[in-house]
Amino acid sequence: MKRIIFALCLLIAVTSCVSKKKYMVAENGRLAALSRERVLNRNLGQQKDEIAKLKQQITDLMSDTTRLGQAIRDYRKSLYSNLSEQEKLNMLLKEKMEKLSEREATINKLQAEVDAQNARLQSLLNSVKDALLGFSSDELTVTEKNGKIYVAMSDKLLFESGSAQVNKQGKEALGKLAEVLKKQHDIDVFIEGHTDNKPIKTVQFKDNWDLSVVRATSVVRILTKDYGVNPLQILPCGRGEFMPVDNNESVEGRAHNRRTEIIMAPKLDKLMDILK
Repeated sequence: MKRIIFALCLLIAVTSCVSKKKYMVAENGRLAALSRERVLNRNLGQQKDEIAKLKQQITDLMSDTTRLGQAIRDYRKSLYSNLSEQEKLNMLLKEKMEKLSEREATINKLQAEVDAQNARLQSLLNSVKDALLGFSSDELTVTEKNGKIYVAMSDKLLFESGSAQVNKQGKEALGKLAEVLKKQHDIDVFIEGHTDNKPIKTVQFKDNWDLSVVRATSVVRILTKDYGVNPLQILPCGRGEFMPVDNNESVEGRAHNRRTEIIMAPKLDKLMDILK
């Protein structure tokens, strides 16, 4: 019995000791949290005061701006009222001449940039023609229209009938074109797949539109992965049968409409900056 009483006393003593330590830790944490709360509240109050000051400064500045604007308008009105008609006309003429000079300067900048764009476009056109010189006109054509260069490659140059896999001859043509594109950093390139109006439906392709999209993507992969053209410059899309260049009623016309067009368009960032 004495042993049991001793064990109970020992257990109570140990439990009391542990609880006191936990209490002290919790109390210290509570006091630290209260201290942190007071600091945060003080900082919050300071920030609110600063925001209020800034708002007042904004209000004062807006008020000053309004007063200054009115003062300028009153000054101009007073100035014009004290001038003779001839002086008024001379001032108006001077203002018009200054505006005209500004517009002429802008027009000159635009014209200079347009001339530079045309020179770059002509240089690009010549480079593309030289690179693709070995191919016949029924395999591909190179034209310039509306400030863009169009390289139209026939299906027989690139693909087998109903296929989106570029053949050996097509890869050779794309490789020659890629050498030109890799030297051009200020153009956008659009790859457009086109078909005739003869319906196609296979396991791989649902319709002509589907085929034209996949063919354009196949060309993009070869240009970017095989030949290192910057993928940020190239955008593939499929036009299907909806942009024919010839009549789909004849065999020759349908052959012309089955093509992949590589369109090169110079970027107009500088022109847009001038216009802004």
